[in-house]
Amino acid sequence: MPRKPRMYLPGIPCHVIQRGNNREASFFSDKDYQFYLDCLYDASQRYEVLVHAYVLMTNHVHMLMTPLRKESISLTLQSIGRRYVQYINKEYRRTGTLWESRHKSSLVDEDNYLLKCMRYIELNPVRANMVVYPGDYRWSSYQCNCNNSFNKIITNHEIFNH
Repeated sequence: MPRKPRMYLPGIPCHVIQRGNNREASFFSDKDYQFYLDCLYDASQRYEVLVHAYVLMTNHVHMLMTPLRKESISLTLQSIGRRYVQYINKEYRRTGTLWESRHKSSLVDEDNYLLKCMRYIELNPVRANMVVYPGDYRWSSYQCNCNNSFNKIITNHEIFNH
């Protein structure tokens, strides 16, 4: 049975979620989180995706991204997947898949949902009782978006700038 085609539109933001296989951990050390972020930065630059928000949880990832080309998000996630899974398998002497099926995504209505989606993404560690204050969680875009800390991955969406 063929896969359903992805619905990405250039210039329209998407909420992207990728879960660990069987909801198991996908990140095991600070080095892993940093390597994933390096992969995200490289791929987003190469495949023309603007990243507005992200959070890397132990067993899943949320990102708010705007593709500049129809295939930008798919190519970005494929690139990250290849590099990151290869790294994890080598680093931890394991084999096989790390992620559960394909990533999930949904288009984001900029006017009504973009800021709510960013808040949802960046408050994930608080809802999971990992931290009390979202700024205490190192692996999200919160510090950049709420405290103006520099983060080379993040490009503010025009709605966020108003």
